[in-house]
Amino acid sequence: MKTKYSLFIGGQPVAGARDAFPVIDPATGERFADCPAASPEQVDQAVAAAAEAFKSWQYSSDEERKAILHRIADAIEANADELAQIVTREQGKPLALAQMEVGGAIAWTRYTAELEIPVKVIEDSEQRLAELHHKPLGVVGSITPWNWPLMIAVWHIMPALRTGNTVVVKPSSLTPFNTLRLVELINEQVPAGVINIVTGEGGIGRAMTGHPHIRKIVFTGSTPTGQDIMRNAADNLKRLTLELGGNDAGIVLPDADLDAVAMGIFQTAFLNMGQTCAALKRLYVHESQYEALCNRLVEIAKQQNVGPGVKEGVTFGPVQNKAQFDLVSELVEDARAQGANILCGGAALPGSGYFYPPTIVADITDGTRLVDEEQFGPVLPVIRYSDIEDVIARANNNPNGLGGSVWGTDIDQARRVAARLECGTTWINNHAEVLPHCPFGGCKMSGFGVEFGEEGLLEYTQSQLLSIKRA
Repeated sequence: MKTKYSLFIGGQPVAGARDAFPVIDPATGERFADCPAASPEQVDQAVAAAAEAFKSWQYSSDEERKAILHRIADAIEANADELAQIVTREQGKPLALAQMEVGGAIAWTRYTAELEIPVKVIEDSEQRLAELHHKPLGVVGSITPWNWPLMIAVWHIMPALRTGNTVVVKPSSLTPFNTLRLVELINEQVPAGVINIVTGEGGIGRAMTGHPHIRKIVFTGSTPTGQDIMRNAADNLKRLTLELGGNDAGIVLPDADLDAVAMGIFQTAFLNMGQTCAALKRLYVHESQYEALCNRLVEIAKQQNVGPGVKEGVTFGPVQNKAQFDLVSELVEDARAQGANILCGGAALPGSGYFYPPTIVADITDGTRLVDEEQFGPVLPVIRYSDIEDVIARANNNPNGLGGSVWGTDIDQARRVAARLECGTTWINNHAEVLPHCPFGGCKMSGFGVEFGEEGLLEYTQSQLLSIKRA
């Protein structure tokens, strides 16, 4: 694993113009390396380099871009072990999960490479030929989060490149190294300036979102930050794709086979230690099966091996950063004070690092912070219900609308319930599954725009109608 990284601007490694900042290993709570920090002037330089490269890159052929994305996938694959080690060290997840993240990044890049940019024939008559084409936008700004840092960078970058845009990336300062390494690998395959990366805080993100020469911002992160981006992007009417906070509800119907669904519920609630935007974050269970499902979830939770992600046999890593760790602790303590029953976990583990065990909280209901707010951590509130109409209303009574799920044996009934959930994706007998060919995005305060598939690809384009008069 490298210990020294550079920004990339105009195809060249560049030192940060500001003092480097420490990156913390969440398994120890201690600094393990320093990251270069860009200045606002370097943001301008990166945007200028991307704008210059766009002049020619926008005219590159489909076949050329496809081939380049496949070569990028080859480079990620050739460096998969290193990238997984970086992800585990700075993000904290178990190495096996980091390896899955790298594998997903490779697969997503290859899938995106093969997506076609459609030309829709609107009219083909004796009078005219009218075709709808899709052209690249220009410079795309990507701002990525800390929970799936490599995967989400790939989600942002690859469709932008595939559609002929150039890119400036800003990774989270909590997990910058994997994205710096990724951009270094991409720069080996693309012309200078096609992809650039800047790091750091102190106005770097706002310099991007307000920049007059960035035509689109794609952002994954919190709702308040997304709102700020939207305000700051208004001056030049930037295109926006905002994948923001979620507080996904799952509803377990009375006919659910608990032996069949318990593991899936646990895994999708605690995926990446619960630090996943579309994780199952509040679980509504019919009163007839409430105690039984709680017991099954506790059994699974107690089987987890909590520890540093690099340690063999660990299935459950630390919370990524102290602020999130403190929030999780605060929400659990508030639930306890409100009379909730902490069935397992419920307290930070002793020693260094940000370790919080998988925690199941019962005898809790709406109006408690742990239910109403997004915990984004290893805690699942399990809420009792008795009436289907009531639970649908309760699931929808939240400002977020990213994902939701219904768990049951009668698929027709599950479909009817799922269709009434106010969210961008509804799963049945599953949750948190995102696929490269299935459009994914939120509604309400969870953002707008979609990623993945043809619909996600076209979000990086401007439509242009070509109308040819024939008679």
